Amino acid sequence: MKKLVLLFVAFATLTAVNAQVETPQPSPSATLKQKVGLTDVTIEYSRPGVKGRTIFGGLEPWGTIWRTGANKNTTITFSDDVTFAGQNVKAGTYAIFTKLNSAKQWDIMLYADTNNWGTPQNWDDSKVVATAKTEVHEVPFNVETMAIDINNIKNDSAVLEIIWEKSYAAVPFTVPTDAKVTANINGIMNGPTADDYFASAVYYLESDKDIKTAEKWIDKAVEMNKANPKFWVIHQQALIKAKAGDKKGAIEAAKSSLALAKAAKYDAYIRKNEEVLKQWGAL
Repeated sequence: MKKLVLLFVAFATLTAVNAQVETPQPSPSATLKQKVGLTDVTIEYSRPGVKGRTIFGGLEPWGTIWRTGANKNTTITFSDDVTFAGQNVKAGTYAIFTKLNSAKQWDIMLYADTNNWGTPQNWDDSKVVATAKTEVHEVPFNVETMAIDINNIKNDSAVLEIIWEKSYAAVPFTVPTDAKVTANINGIMNGPTADDYFASAVYYLESDKDIKTAEKWIDKAVEMNKANPKFWVIHQQALIKAKAGDKKGAIEAAKSSLALAKAAKYDAYIRKNEEVLKQWGAL
């Protein structure tokens, strides 16, 4: 009998462990990814349903702070610095909370702490990075499943929209498209930087590509940095010139890099330059 009981307990435990029945979530999760101009905006939230209830002023009382969704915090992520209702917001991820002041007016807030399940027990005003005092409009139909969207998309702006039950609220935000495009244009029009020439030359050296082209590029990088010479760049110049057959130029570059490394007290490059100079019979 005792063995039978133990066998039953073991079977029951095994059944419980192996039970992996998946059922639909009452408030299914959703992810919205939208590019506005050159900025990536991502919203992650759970979408509750009305289900015959009174939501605003009922399930979510007036004067309270709503998590703007269900389950864990609703979050929004900006890949660039933006303005949210005219307020500067750094690139990053924020929780969206909404203070339900009345049927006509909400405060939609970006909150720096996203590690809450729902509204924080200890609300901290210092973590509110932006607040949009938003007019709420009544829609002429019932929206059963809460939705957050990004619409009215232009090159440098869009509107964050929240709609549920019969309420609709929207917050405008802008993105730095013009600044990014202008910087890209200026960079292209001004030509490659010293770092571009350096990276390209090193790639050609390490990939065993046209060494003469690599030499031209590394010389350009050194020339562009002549006001503030960099020992690691000049060391690569030495290696490239050696491979290109210019032993004299390689030795000169290695000696220059060695002097700069010693002045900076950078032991790794002191050793590297001394090693190649010994190999080339110059030390």
